[in-house]
Amino acid sequence: MVTLQKSPKLQRLAFLTLILMVLEHAHIVMAQEEDGEDLELQTSAPDSVEELEDGVRVEDSVLVLTASNFDDQVKKHPILLVEFYAPWCGHCKNLAPEYAAAAAELAKSDPPVALGKVDATVHDELAQRFEVSGYPTLRFFRDGKDFEYDGPRNKDGIVDYMKERAAPEWEPEPDAVVTLTKDDFDEVVQREKLMLVEFYAPWCGHCKRLAPLYEKAAKQLKKQDPPIILAKVDATQESDLANKYDVSGYPTLKLFRSGRASEYKGKRDSEYDIVSFMLGQVGDGAKEVKTLKALKEFFYEDDITVVGFFDSEDDAKVSAYKDEADNNRDDFHFGIVFDQEVRKAYKVNPNSVVVFNPERYYTKYEPKWYVLEIKDDTTSEDVHKFVTDHSLPLVGAYSPPLQKRYEEKRPLCLVFYSVDFSFEHKEATQFWRKKIAAVANKYRDITFAVADDEENAKMLEAAGLGDSGEELNVLLLGAEGEKFPMEPMEEYESDDLKEFLDKYKKGKLKAYLKSQRPPKKQSGPVTVVVGSTFDKIVKDPKKDVLIEFYAPWCGHCKNLEPKYETLAKKLKKEKNLVIAKMDATANDTPANYKASGFPTIYFAPSNNKESPLKYEGGRDVDDFMDYLKDHATVSFGKGAKEEL
Repeated sequence: MVTLQKSPKLQRLAFLTLILMVLEHAHIVMAQEEDGEDLELQTSAPDSVEELEDGVRVEDSVLVLTASNFDDQVKKHPILLVEFYAPWCGHCKNLAPEYAAAAAELAKSDPPVALGKVDATVHDELAQRFEVSGYPTLRFFRDGKDFEYDGPRNKDGIVDYMKERAAPEWEPEPDAVVTLTKDDFDEVVQREKLMLVEFYAPWCGHCKRLAPLYEKAAKQLKKQDPPIILAKVDATQESDLANKYDVSGYPTLKLFRSGRASEYKGKRDSEYDIVSFMLGQVGDGAKEVKTLKALKEFFYEDDITVVGFFDSEDDAKVSAYKDEADNNRDDFHFGIVFDQEVRKAYKVNPNSVVVFNPERYYTKYEPKWYVLEIKDDTTSEDVHKFVTDHSLPLVGAYSPPLQKRYEEKRPLCLVFYSVDFSFEHKEATQFWRKKIAAVANKYRDITFAVADDEENAKMLEAAGLGDSGEELNVLLLGAEGEKFPMEPMEEYESDDLKEFLDKYKKGKLKAYLKSQRPPKKQSGPVTVVVGSTFDKIVKDPKKDVLIEFYAPWCGHCKNLEPKYETLAKKLKKEKNLVIAKMDATANDTPANYKASGFPTIYFAPSNNKESPLKYEGGRDVDDFMDYLKDHATVSFGKGAKEEL
């Protein structure tokens, strides 16, 4: 230990000696990323970084892979495991020492296995290429073909997993997803009581993202007893099958029950979404109810209940009802009754389908239940129409489970107040709901619902009613997605509400538009669009427009920004082409330009502003350029009138 107790001169000398001792045991490494990142000063142990003959860096026995060396290294190493990571990711940091230890051991194995890593935040083109959606993502390559790594994430687990896959006799498991063509499609779907079919296009980005999830789900469902088959059809090759089942986009998923097709209504964000949905389709969609007490307990309090009353399960008329229940079990609550005494309690004839209104929402302006008598020619489509036609009460609540159905109804009149059906607040809630029902009864071409103002505060704010301060507020959502807020009433008057609705029906209401202030001057290469300038800029019939809908907090949007600006600069001389962007969190967008995620990009050609094309291509400048040249109508010299 150095003790600084002498003269200042000796103290300085000793301090400098200490610094030299430290520097003797460390290297100063100046690292600069290939894409022009700022220089970074870092210290490292002498043997933690070494340079290979071909110029590829190695850190702790792990190859540092970049966009420029990635493909060469895949070709060079017959067996290669690659980690896509983010420097800030906690899981990646936890994996790092285990991964490095595994790399050191596997380098000595026979055959040797190389481990590499890619900073996905820097080399985002590689991350997109391999559909990296989270960190860390691991994939392994064998003879150039890539596979998903689904093994352990500790040193010993990685070593064992990769040694097994490096063995000469190893072969990947056959795909669990069955590929169908026109030659075997009908035979397979008619044979299986329950299966799922994906119609895809090989070039479709969404299909590529779904593929590994779909395969994982297929593996799990194949283990069921009996197995549930997941299949796929290349719709670009099997166009007749695609047309037969109304495939208009990719991927399209269809559920099949003994050859009968219906829409897949589940989520597809993970394999668990697909698995849980398919398991929920097992068995009959209509649950048999055997006693009057059981039927009363079967009724939902906040949604309709559908019950089929039949004399015998063997009656041919049962099939239309059962098909409807099987195909729509996720949307409605289906029961089936064969007991004569239960049926007589409700005074309905055999072979009847009854839609029971929830007691909570009953009013004197509507029946307590609706009856459809099943005839010999009644189809499942007839039953479905009957159920959906009566799936909403005159005035229900804009909340689950009815909310999804209300989203499909326009025009929709929502009345906001403190909606609470609990015992303490039920009376006040029903008082206002019945007053609204008296008006709704006179406007049957408009759908009505009550909505809790606190649960739907964002909706009120988005319509300019966030600061009204009134006990009751009214918002009418128009047929094209417009928002028509009613001037807040100090006290509720049914005549005021009727006057508001009459003005809407006569087209005399002005829609509310959420919009930022438009920029005084377009200063950047990308044109900034706000709600109030959308029609003027994007719907200009003289211009082709590419518009990005973004969120300020979105990381993908930030990564896209420099490329999007470069694109706009390159196309600055194209006077009939606009490269634009809009903050979708601060501005209203038309319904046909809906942004379901960020960034969402649309191309609005000059000749079709009402049916814009959703951009699904790559996000490099050249990708955009190729797309715009292919789809342009008045830019790039297209659409110009020839001179006589």
